[in-house]
Amino acid sequence: MTLIDTHTHLESFVRHGTLDGALARARGAELGGMITIGTSPDDWAMYRELAIRHPGFVHYTVGIHPCSVAEDWEKAHAQVEAFWAGTAPRPVALGEIGLDRFHLPKDPADAARIFGWQRAAFAAGLAVAKRLGCPIVVHSRGAFAECVEMIDASGVDWTKVVFHCFTEGEAEMNELVRRGGYGSFTGILTYKTAENVRDAAKLQGLARLMIETDAPYLTPMPHRGKPNEPAYVRHTAEFAATAVFGVPLAELAATTTANARRFFGL
Repeated sequence: MTLIDTHTHLESFVRHGTLDGALARARGAELGGMITIGTSPDDWAMYRELAIRHPGFVHYTVGIHPCSVAEDWEKAHAQVEAFWAGTAPRPVALGEIGLDRFHLPKDPADAARIFGWQRAAFAAGLAVAKRLGCPIVVHSRGAFAECVEMIDASGVDWTKVVFHCFTEGEAEMNELVRRGGYGSFTGILTYKTAENVRDAAKLQGLARLMIETDAPYLTPMPHRGKPNEPAYVRHTAEFAATAVFGVPLAELAATTTANARRFFGL
């Protein structure tokens, strides 16, 4: 049995000197791989180096997280495409990119200005992804409809789009499914109050399911309240198998692993 954590942030483990232990625990939890997600130029080169040091186990992406978008975002964005032109290993996706209203400042003028930068950076990222033909990891918080509208307008192939940490409901999932896009699910799936998220997962179906940790955030039960790590994707997988889809863990693991490998070209 193998699992893949399709969205984690290893920068925090590197910073705290705990990466080796986290990777060892991930292997012990039967992970066959993970994707560490780029958020700004501060982590892109580090993640490429981790992919070199752990071939076939650590994969990486490059992108500007909406909360990392600043006035000079174009300077950072200009560096993105070079990672596909450079030496291997290349990124497995462009992302995470998208829109985030949750973390905007309270002042309306400041919020409007920053959200304008986010929209411009997202559009630029989509344009590069279309040119490269690569998968896209989307961050959407409080901006689902706007993200969908911008992806539609970009002309990218929706089958290459995944909305990570999907926390919307069935209506929003239906919008993704009918376009051919994907939603990926974190430990939120295990939270008692997240019935809408479980309903969305069921609507998408096991055949299209991908799972992630978003570590060090969004720790699944039974470790909620503690820092998350890639090994804990197993808890989300076990819960999804028994409580959401009613299938053996081995079946869910095989399906989600195959989906991740196909989507990201692993």
